[in-house]
Amino acid sequence: MSYLEAMNELKKSKPAPVYLLYGTEPYFIQNIKDAIEQKVMNGEEGDLSVYDLEEMPIEEAITDAETYPFFSEQKLVIAHNPVFLKANPDKLPFEHRTAVLEQYLEEPAPYTVLVLIAPYEKLDERKKIVKTLKKKAVVAECNPVKEHEFGRWIGMIAEQYGLSIDKDAYEIIEGEMAGNLRLLQNEMEKISLYVGEGGRVTKETAEKLVARSSSSTALGLVDSVIAKDLNKAVRIYQDLEKMKEEPIALIGLLAFQFRTIFRVKLLKMKGYSQQQMQKQLGVHPYVIKIAASREKDFTTERLEKIMTRFAQADAAMKQGAMDKGLAFELLLYDLVKAE
Repeated sequence: MSYLEAMNELKKSKPAPVYLLYGTEPYFIQNIKDAIEQKVMNGEEGDLSVYDLEEMPIEEAITDAETYPFFSEQKLVIAHNPVFLKANPDKLPFEHRTAVLEQYLEEPAPYTVLVLIAPYEKLDERKKIVKTLKKKAVVAECNPVKEHEFGRWIGMIAEQYGLSIDKDAYEIIEGEMAGNLRLLQNEMEKISLYVGEGGRVTKETAEKLVARSSSSTALGLVDSVIAKDLNKAVRIYQDLEKMKEEPIALIGLLAFQFRTIFRVKLLKMKGYSQQQMQKQLGVHPYVIKIAASREKDFTTERLEKIMTRFAQADAAMKQGAMDKGLAFELLLYDLVKAE
């Protein structure tokens, strides 16, 4: 089930007994989780339990799910990081007895909504527990949107705030946000407060509100890498950290920018015009324009090294081999120093 399908189901009917939300797009996961919580808790303080399955076994969460609620008719149990769903689970000081979860899925407690949140790109489809979850639970994939789909999401989120966006403003927003839905949501909220509900977003408004924050976006990070300014890059990262941007999501932001620069450079070497590049890559013309202005600062060899470094940092974070913040700062160091 896609993110949109899951959200539509929640709007139309009561929550299912068990959910599995998996993927690396925190915007999708947070929205579905919030929608479930709103339905179950109904805006009141009630029975809500949160577990981290990297710190305690799944059996504890299941025991809680089976316990009748004390303060309300329904209870919500949220379990993060079900590592046993991955192909190569992290080593823990205890073992998850997944048979307990399988048994629960056969007859879930009617007074409990159990939500498993797996921030992993893929699940191990070979495992019995994954197969059982796909049969018995609502499984929502929450992976990032593809580059060519991001424009549609700008329109959808703008519609939530009753905003109409001029074409020139649209270009600026798409170029600045670089596929980051959470950042897009924050910027749209800020813009709506400025222009008011049902307001029109002009190029001037976008430049004033969105471009002003460019020092705290992926474009600002790209500029600091081009300028070989490590201090600026780290400051921007710290600003984004205060905005609760996850390092893994920031890698996605940066990778989008550099991947586009790389692809534009390769197409330019083949003699493509910017219009032909836009058609080939399926991204907004503004994104091509920005990438084309930056590609001359990089050799193809340096861009290849940068893309390899992104993959290494992403793997280190997802496998827990290094603290995420430290891994990202080391990545910035390597990008700035790379020749």
